[in-house]
Amino acid sequence: MDLAAFYAAYRADGHGRAAYEPSLMVALVLYAFAGAQRSSRAIECHCRQDVAYRVITGNLIPDHATIARFIGRHERALGELFGEVLRLCDRAGLVRSGVVSIDGTRIAGNASPEVNHEFDRIAREIVAETRATDEAEDELYGDARGDELPGQLRTPEGRREFFRQARQQLRREENDCGLTEEPEAEASEEVPLEFDAARIVARTQGREGWLREGKRQLERHRWRHPDPIARGRRERLLLAAERLDGELEVERRANEAYAHYRANARDRLGRRPGGRADPHRPPELPAGKVNTTDPDSRSIPIGFGFVQGYNAQAAVNEHQIVLAAEITNNSTDFSQLDPMVTATLEELERAGIDQLPEAVAADAGYWNEQHIDEVTANKHIPVLIPPDKGSRGTPRRGWTGGRYAWMRRLLATEHGQRLYRKRAQTVEPLFGNTKHNNGVYRFHRRGRVKVRTEWRLLMMTHNLGKLHRHQLAAGA
Repeated sequence: MDLAAFYAAYRADGHGRAAYEPSLMVALVLYAFAGAQRSSRAIECHCRQDVAYRVITGNLIPDHATIARFIGRHERALGELFGEVLRLCDRAGLVRSGVVSIDGTRIAGNASPEVNHEFDRIAREIVAETRATDEAEDELYGDARGDELPGQLRTPEGRREFFRQARQQLRREENDCGLTEEPEAEASEEVPLEFDAARIVARTQGREGWLREGKRQLERHRWRHPDPIARGRRERLLLAAERLDGELEVERRANEAYAHYRANARDRLGRRPGGRADPHRPPELPAGKVNTTDPDSRSIPIGFGFVQGYNAQAAVNEHQIVLAAEITNNSTDFSQLDPMVTATLEELERAGIDQLPEAVAADAGYWNEQHIDEVTANKHIPVLIPPDKGSRGTPRRGWTGGRYAWMRRLLATEHGQRLYRKRAQTVEPLFGNTKHNNGVYRFHRRGRVKVRTEWRLLMMTHNLGKLHRHQLAAGA
């Protein structure tokens, strides 16, 4: 959908309301998000009371369910409109080569931190819902307590078969009741894992590096193959339990890959790796916790505690135009530099913009030597990241010499200070306006795909507001 072509056609044919009904819904959603109205019920209210909304809809009043279903049905297409708005900003001269600032802000999700449960508790609830009557319990357990987990849930194969049967039973019940409108949360397929010993580098070497690599590939697989978050609690419980089981399976496979590496690795002189690898046994049941309301959200630390939500990322240029908007559920920004630079270049390419950023600026949380090398060597973009946080008076132990000292000297120069100073003038005001002025402290939708669409709509309407004010200033 070409946003500029739609507006040109709408101006040329003002009475063709029925022909542009989907586009009018797009205009309604964008206008509502620009005014910090993200609730479908609030948008319906404004369509009744606000003159501007009634002009956009042609004096029609769409139902809140219609608005919500439109956003859910076309969430990917709405997210892709980000590039169309970026192209309009480029035509107005607001997308120029300069310093691109990258930063992230923690925003709560549509989930409570009180419902982060362990596998044992989730499995007990699933099992409890499958029991028909107390008499059936007595026949099944006899003199036992009745709250033990079935032996089927103590093996990976048994858990997968149990989840499959539970899903089949749930779908049969939904089909009998006619509840088939919501998308089904399918079980994720097996995650393909590839371990390259030459590329696995972690601050804690050894087995921990392999486990981290397995978790990283698992998250990447989940982003590429997202599971829809169902409205029913029973579906969400199954999805949450499968998430924990999938993490345990990846831990097992990463541990096996590390053991195979230790048994077969040799250096240039034919010697085995040094040191002694302690035996590692993954737990029988999945460890950790998962949120049963939004399994994609995580407990993320913020300044005064924790928030159950997401880490929203943005890349902003010197005109405060958002060039890329993505989300992650990682609590830190350590592994977000290269993905955000890649997303920025892809958005610029889709918008037909061939200018590379003059430099990329980020705070100390983005310091990652692998990512810095990738951006500077392969993408040919200088990176400005201080290795030390502003609160540290002295360098961290071991972070001296080499690229640490070189970056400190670069940022101490007048030119480096001038470029890096722009970060605080671009991306920080963006987050302040989004949270304080627009009141965006919590996402309304659940699941990584829906939350990403919501975040991109927010940043897209921010760009439209910047474009509108720029045109007013140019006209004056």
